[in-house]
Amino acid sequence: MTEVNSADDGQGSGAGRGRGASVDASAGDEPQVGGGPPESGSPPGKSGPRAGGGRRAGDGQRVSDGQRVSDGQRVSDGQRVSDGQPVSGSRRVSGGPRTGRGVRVGGWTRFVTARPRLSLFVALLLTALAVVAGSGVADRLGSGGWQDPTAESTYATKALGREFPASQPNLLLLVDSGRATVDAPSVAAEAKRLTARLAGERGVTGVGSYWASGAPALKAKDGHEALIAARITGDEKTASETLDRLAPSYRGTHGPVEIRVGGPVAVQHEMQTTIREDLTRAEMIALPVTLVLLVMVFGSAIAALLPLGVGIVAILGTNAVLRGLTEFTDVSVFAMNLTTALGLGLAIDYALFIVRRFREELAKGAAPSPSSPARSSREDVIGAIATTLRTAGRTVLFSSLTVAVSLAAMLLFPQYFLRSFAYAGIAVVLLAAAAALVLLPAALVLLGHRVNSLDLRRLFRRGRPATSADGAAWGRMAALVMRRAPVFAVATTVGLIVLGLPFLGVKFGTADDRQLPSGAESHVVQQHIRDGFPGSPGGALEVLAEGPATEAQYTAYKDRIAALPEVLRVDGPLAQGDSAYFTVLPKGEAVGDGAQRLVRELRSTQAPFDTAVTGTAAVLVDSKHAIADRLPWAAAFIAIVTLLLVFLLTGSVLIPIQAVLLNALSLTAMFGAVVWVFQDGHLSGLLGFTSPGSIETTLPVLMFCVAFGLSMDYGVFLLSRIKEEYDHTGDHREAVRFGLQRTGGLITAAAVILAVVMVAIGTSRVTNTKMLGLGIALAVLMDAMVVRSLLVPAVMRLTGRATWWAPGPLRRFHDRFGLSEGEAEPDGPRQADGREHDREHGREDDREHGKEGGREGDRERDKVEARG
Repeated sequence: MTEVNSADDGQGSGAGRGRGASVDASAGDEPQVGGGPPESGSPPGKSGPRAGGGRRAGDGQRVSDGQRVSDGQRVSDGQRVSDGQPVSGSRRVSGGPRTGRGVRVGGWTRFVTARPRLSLFVALLLTALAVVAGSGVADRLGSGGWQDPTAESTYATKALGREFPASQPNLLLLVDSGRATVDAPSVAAEAKRLTARLAGERGVTGVGSYWASGAPALKAKDGHEALIAARITGDEKTASETLDRLAPSYRGTHGPVEIRVGGPVAVQHEMQTTIREDLTRAEMIALPVTLVLLVMVFGSAIAALLPLGVGIVAILGTNAVLRGLTEFTDVSVFAMNLTTALGLGLAIDYALFIVRRFREELAKGAAPSPSSPARSSREDVIGAIATTLRTAGRTVLFSSLTVAVSLAAMLLFPQYFLRSFAYAGIAVVLLAAAAALVLLPAALVLLGHRVNSLDLRRLFRRGRPATSADGAAWGRMAALVMRRAPVFAVATTVGLIVLGLPFLGVKFGTADDRQLPSGAESHVVQQHIRDGFPGSPGGALEVLAEGPATEAQYTAYKDRIAALPEVLRVDGPLAQGDSAYFTVLPKGEAVGDGAQRLVRELRSTQAPFDTAVTGTAAVLVDSKHAIADRLPWAAAFIAIVTLLLVFLLTGSVLIPIQAVLLNALSLTAMFGAVVWVFQDGHLSGLLGFTSPGSIETTLPVLMFCVAFGLSMDYGVFLLSRIKEEYDHTGDHREAVRFGLQRTGGLITAAAVILAVVMVAIGTSRVTNTKMLGLGIALAVLMDAMVVRSLLVPAVMRLTGRATWWAPGPLRRFHDRFGLSEGEAEPDGPRQADGREHDREHGREDDREHGKEGGREGDRERDKVEARG
């Protein structure tokens, strides 16, 4: 049995370089090799004899005497036909079923293409069910989740809310008396009436006001505003429903006063509503812009619609998953943004990868048989899908695992805000990959050659055929970078580090009303309190005291608190049974360094009873501790699993280390920009947000996990192509050049499309969502256009062939369990120095002549791309 490998390139490959598919010569319309010697004196790697279809033997190839290449079949790079052994129509290549174009069809291909109409119908049915199951999911999502549920501050907050509702008000009514003072008789009478009315409302407790208590902290310094405070009971959903019922009847003009509704519950409710509206607007922006970009990439409107279909299926499926999770755990409303962004972005990445490879395989397939054109065309389509799934499909599966691993690290943190992004991210990544690997091939079977229909780019060509020089440009750039590798490596690394320097001045804080637009009602209320009321509104610390105690013990403990250097004033205690609480006002900012030191001092102060401290600064201290405690474990998890996955892809020890370090380096610009823009307030007017002067504690963790996963996504695309080329040629420098040439345009297009989606998310009026969208868009573009284009080829050039080294046990492990794009080389594994354990003679001579033929193959591929 003789096997001739057909072309199996990377994502931009055309005819004549890869090694994936095997040609079966048994069918009557399949290529045969018969008599006719090659041209005498033709050196290996140059144009060989033309016979049958007139194509030539390609790079580094020998065709033995008495053999010929017929039916237009070109024998490609680095391949040989054994001396003296003809391949005739009666010989069949072993190894499983094959199509008429000679591509081996595996079980997965048969599974996804056997009944394409049934597959698409089932997918449509499941999507419709997902729409029903996921309906109303946004109404069941929470807007909190930044606290550690096991922290001391969380326990104290719940206990105070249960035992002393007035100590934890979450509803504030800002009473504006206009020109009169709040002590005017008419104003006081109306305010007391509203206070009594609010106290009688169902689901409301702990009602108090300035007019009932006379507390100075509840009256503005100018005397024209005062507060009515209360606590709405129940969980987030119940509290939101109660607020919806109460707010319309209290908001607005009541006699001589004007009422605005604020407080934490109003902030959370308004944030949920704003995010839901912004998400709808982002989708309306992202979908048409993405479609235009896809048409520019593919040309064909039909091909451009396929990635959008995959993305919509992934998004709707994830909404259903999140709806189911809300029955068992809390899920943050912010996760909806990640669902849309990753659902569209990754689905488009994966579909772009697969559709482009399918079109290339289809373009270089055998011409339809005159005797049976329909059968030949279908076999050609199935063959193209088989090669696509075995190569690009395998890379998509591998890439989705690397992204899911990065997102899964957020499950190690206790805050449900972070865990929600893990739920949404893992679900949408796996659903996007599943849709790309199951539904997309079924659609391609039905479309066949019609996938190239409706080429809208013809409108801009003025009747001339398209030409493609992108691949050659990327190849030239890679060659330039490798010629000046030290310069590019140092300059790029230093530039990225400089961009990340602002992050050294990061200040962590908690999310508050300033996440909302400046005109939002709850933001206006809180801003009036910050600017016009005495002390540090919202910054008070509560100390819960539990256990039997005498009045003298309470007094002694209060004196010890008052003596602490960061304390401005101590109120209380207010006792009930064996419990009591003290209110402590810190000096300076509510969540400043002084307030955080005070939290630690309060917790270390001796008391004859059990104490627990809560308040804004206490929540921040506990959140920072929870993240710092688990961050090393999350980083180790991401690093170890990523190292393992990249090793399985490449078989190298050095490449996984490079991938982790360079991916982390690619994120420096994002973190530097986050601090410079969102913490320091630069561009706040242009971008339309209010800077709180700090970064919410969980945001850097979230952004790192998402951006690192997306960087690995693009890294896998590039490394898989370089690895395939290196396995084929053994030329390290050429493999790097060729890998960037074939994937540079693809990665850039995918990155631009994903950045468009993230920028659409970044148009949100909620600051955290804006930061997430714009920050990750910047990280994606920096990774694709700087790190993948400049730093990776420069570093790989510097490491040379040592890049592929692995010790013997690990090399044998990879030979057995490793994954790669394309099929394994039939001649055995390659050593680290670039030589193969070749069981056949003459391979080394072929390699010397393969480079010149490789250039011929490049030109052939560029022609195929132009036609496609």
